[in-house]
Amino acid sequence: MAWDVASVGADLLRCEDERVDRAPFTDEWPELDLATGYEIQDRNLQARLDRGETLVGIKLGLTSKAKQQRMGIDVPFVAWLTDAMVLPAGDPVPQSRLIHPRIEPEIVFVMGRELTGPGVSCATAMRAVESVWGGAEIIDSRYRDFRFKAGDVAADNASSGVFVTGPVGLPPSGLDLTLEAALVEVDGQVVDSATGAAVLGHPGEALALAANELAKRGHVIKPGWIVLTGGMTDAVPAPPNSSTAMHFTHLGSIFINGGE
Repeated sequence: MAWDVASVGADLLRCEDERVDRAPFTDEWPELDLATGYEIQDRNLQARLDRGETLVGIKLGLTSKAKQQRMGIDVPFVAWLTDAMVLPAGDPVPQSRLIHPRIEPEIVFVMGRELTGPGVSCATAMRAVESVWGGAEIIDSRYRDFRFKAGDVAADNASSGVFVTGPVGLPPSGLDLTLEAALVEVDGQVVDSATGAAVLGHPGEALALAANELAKRGHVIKPGWIVLTGGMTDAVPAPPNSSTAMHFTHLGSIFINGGE
């Protein structure tokens, strides 16, 4: 099959809706580069909005060097969040919606002011933040074994699944986000930890990167938007009947049951 922007976008939405995975498109369409992947991502956002979803923010992916090295990709990604991706606190992993869910801790911003690139710095970005929260993203991928290249994952909305925010929101002025830590606990055992410094040195750098990258695509970050700044640690599998917790230094804890 000769793939193009429209057919790749449609097939990714089909895989998501039918809960099936596939080989990366770059196996058959090597010309699927990052810019083309973002074109597909924006096209599929419009498809989501057309079917009734509401845009609520953005997410970043592969903002930590550890995750970049593991995935073999050396650039972070920006993608979209809609209300259909919100997991209410206390709800289990929606296994019936996801293909191979994995959970990672994130520092989350709620925006107080519009942020427009290019030229946004970390300091400028943080002045636009209203509050900081702990969060967990349950990532998913429409690609088998999470195998993909940059264009594939950009097209796939940076492996979006669902996300949940924690119980504590604080103003950014009272936090040192480079030192804000997260412990990842699986079935009662701590398996990983990291601080905000793992996210491009400071989560505000991820926010600045997002504003500058979105400007190239003609978008701005709006007041009230939620921003997931990227996984602080590697993601852990979230199979049925598992128990995962994310414990933050100042931002509370999030507990997620693996569901049925």
